[in-house]
Amino acid sequence: MVFSRYMVLLLFFLGCGPSEAQVPGGSGRSSPQDHSEARASRETELQRLPPPGHAWVIFESDTVVAEVARTSEEREMGLMYRERLPDGTGMLFVFPDAQIRSFWMRNTFIPLDIAYMDGELRIVDIQTMDPQTEDSHPSAQPAMFALEVPRGWFERMEIRVGALAQVVFGPG
Repeated sequence: MVFSRYMVLLLFFLGCGPSEAQVPGGSGRSSPQDHSEARASRETELQRLPPPGHAWVIFESDTVVAEVARTSEEREMGLMYRERLPDGTGMLFVFPDAQIRSFWMRNTFIPLDIAYMDGELRIVDIQTMDPQTEDSHPSAQPAMFALEVPRGWFERMEIRVGALAQVVFGPG
């Protein structure tokens, strides 16, 4: 599964590194220089990741820098009370399983599009949502992820149902 592959890579970059490697025939101890080199290497790798609490949602040559909503509290708040959402940004909602998901726009002041994605990060539905409404927007199929972006972004980028995303999560 694509999601698992990226989580493994993230865990590798965060938890494993050259400082844990042992040199064959060596004592297994590392010098202060080894530690500073390992720290510098890890910092370089972290610079190649999105900021903490964010993810890159990549559709071929188009990328959304998305805030990540993992907890029920974060998902419930979503993009409420925001006055603007710059193009190329959004919010990625991450759920523990795939099922029919439904969103509404209560207290959300900006028009949005939402793409529902299954566990393989394939878009199963895209809908347009009007601001400050309580209309329900259920997914057409079970979804494990939902990506909200400024209205019209998917159309401008020619991203349609069936498109496959890659997600790179930042630390935290």
